[in-house]
Amino acid sequence: MNIVLIGMSGAGKSTLGVLLAKALGMDFVDTDIVIQQHEGRLLQDIIDNEGIEQFLEIEERTVSELQLENCIISTGGSVIYSEKAMNILKQDGQIIYLHVPYEEIQRRLANVTTRGIVIKKGNSLKDVYEERVPLYNKYSDHTLDCSNKNIEQCVSEILEKVQECR
Repeated sequence: MNIVLIGMSGAGKSTLGVLLAKALGMDFVDTDIVIQQHEGRLLQDIIDNEGIEQFLEIEERTVSELQLENCIISTGGSVIYSEKAMNILKQDGQIIYLHVPYEEIQRRLANVTTRGIVIKKGNSLKDVYEERVPLYNKYSDHTLDCSNKNIEQCVSEILEKVQECR
C-alpha cells in the first residue's frame, strides 16, 4: 500500500514525504524528480519549451507508468488534472491532501516562475489555487489541514491517519 501526497506547490509534500518515509520505513518517490530524470531537464524547461499541455501529458504518462509498492509518493501539484493518473495512484494507495490556505501558499512560493508550476497564461496563483482545491478534495481519501502547524505536527497527524487505515 502506498501513501500518496497531493496538494499545491509549497504545501510541503516533498518535505513531509521524506519524513514519513523515514518514520514508516517506506521508500520515497517524488514524481516531479522522476519526470525530470526521464526527460533530462527541469520541469520549468519542459513547460517553457513544450507548453503546459505537453507537460501534463508527460506527467500523466510518467505517473501512470510508475510501479511502486510500499512507497510514500509526493506528486506534482498538477497531477490532479489527470483522472487516469489519479485513478492509478488511488488503486494502490491512500491519497492524502495536504491543505494549506492560499495566503500561506503565496508566502511560501517566492519562486513561482522557476518552480515548474502549471499556470495558464493570464492566470494568477490564486486562480490556480481556486481551480485545484475542488480536485484535491475530489481525489483525496483524507485531508490534512496544515494551517498553523509545524512539520512535526503534520507528520504525526498523517501517521495517525495511516495507522487507523492499516
